[in-house]
Amino acid sequence: MLAAHKDAVPFGQKLAFGVGMFANQMFPAILTIFMVVLVEDLGFPGWMWSLIYFFPRIFDAITDPIMGFISDNTKSKWGRRKQYVFIGGLLMGVGFIFMWQLYAEDSLQYNFWYFFLWSIVFYLGLTFFSVPYVAMGYEMSDDFHERTNIMAIAQWIGQWAWVIAPWFWVIMYDPEWFPSADVAVRELAIWVAIPCAICALVPAIFIKSKSTLHENYEPLNAANIGNSLKKIVESFKEAFKIKQFRKLCIATFLIFNAFNTVAALTFFVVVYKLFNGDADASGIWVSLFGCLGALGTTFIVIPTIAWMAKVMGKKKAFMVAQAISIVGYIMLYFLFIPGKPWMYIIGLPFFSFGIGSLFTIMMSMTADVIDIDELNSGKRREGIFGAIYWWMVKVGFAIAGALSGLIIAIVGFNPDLATTEQQPAVDGLLAFFCFFPMAGTIVAMLVMRKYDVSEKRANEIRMELEKRKAVAA
Repeated sequence: MLAAHKDAVPFGQKLAFGVGMFANQMFPAILTIFMVVLVEDLGFPGWMWSLIYFFPRIFDAITDPIMGFISDNTKSKWGRRKQYVFIGGLLMGVGFIFMWQLYAEDSLQYNFWYFFLWSIVFYLGLTFFSVPYVAMGYEMSDDFHERTNIMAIAQWIGQWAWVIAPWFWVIMYDPEWFPSADVAVRELAIWVAIPCAICALVPAIFIKSKSTLHENYEPLNAANIGNSLKKIVESFKEAFKIKQFRKLCIATFLIFNAFNTVAALTFFVVVYKLFNGDADASGIWVSLFGCLGALGTTFIVIPTIAWMAKVMGKKKAFMVAQAISIVGYIMLYFLFIPGKPWMYIIGLPFFSFGIGSLFTIMMSMTADVIDIDELNSGKRREGIFGAIYWWMVKVGFAIAGALSGLIIAIVGFNPDLATTEQQPAVDGLLAFFCFFPMAGTIVAMLVMRKYDVSEKRANEIRMELEKRKAVAA
């Protein structure tokens, strides 16, 4: 009977990796909320907001794969990842604080360029941190199930960012806390950035890594930069030749970005469907939707998906979790009852299974696929694979932002009109809110139907790799 190479990771190491995930998710979660202030309180026109929204994704599309290549080929006594995670954590913290030091009395052009330039510093730090950080998780264990445990703990910790973040809506616009939202973001940015930067430094400081000074990696000197860029393109092509990796990327793209397309509509659906357009009457119900969904993910979805993956295998666990989320989407459509906002709470645990289980199971599967790449190429390229996977997520996130506006235009929704004047538009928003992510989930399940990296196959690959290493030694 085949057995995988056992690589039990101490809980302290898993915890150190998981703390980094809190920073990896908290910064984007808060950024999404703070961005509203640019339009609502500082007067940024639509084209400025669009440029600030889309440029970082273009920037990431260039820098992420380069960072992945650099991280995979770094020769250092600290290993391949730690120094970049450390530098990235500091850059993110500094960039986030300074980018939100905006004042309404300054000119619009000054505020735009000030924010734009500091946002580049922040996103550069995010690239320095996130690409090698994710690669750290992929290489922490060779064991099929241990990989799921590592990702489950990390996602459990990271989910607390989404529990906390929605309450910033309440704090920012409560006059008892701050006189205005622009004052709020200036101060809150400091309180967010410092603890998150410290969390980002934890994996760099505490996760163990071995020296790579004597490894046979690609040279990273300036003279070789052209050749390095060529090798990045080649690595991308080689990665997408692996059909299992293509399936993981496509399925993640469909589920995550179909969800995010309608997530931007949450405020409108809750306020206009449940409270007849009265934002004041909606109270904390908009914040509760995100908060309770994240709590359900933290305490129900992630432990359940980790258990399911061990009992029935990763692919079947993925399929069951997504099927449960489809039930949740259907339930929500009937549970958004005007005047009875508490009803939607019934559907949230089912609804949360789709997006809540996604990265726990998919990141574990990606680690298995990286073994296939090593079998084919003889190289360990966690950085490149992590960069490609998250590049798909980020590009899709930008597309999701554009689709949100398109959906509003399609249904003809206008927040300036009373709900009684546009009931069909509000009903249309609810239909998109529930059935658009359901459609993405169904297509993703069809894509994953023939995914074939089982525990048995993963163990066979690991044994073959161990034999190669033994012969080389």
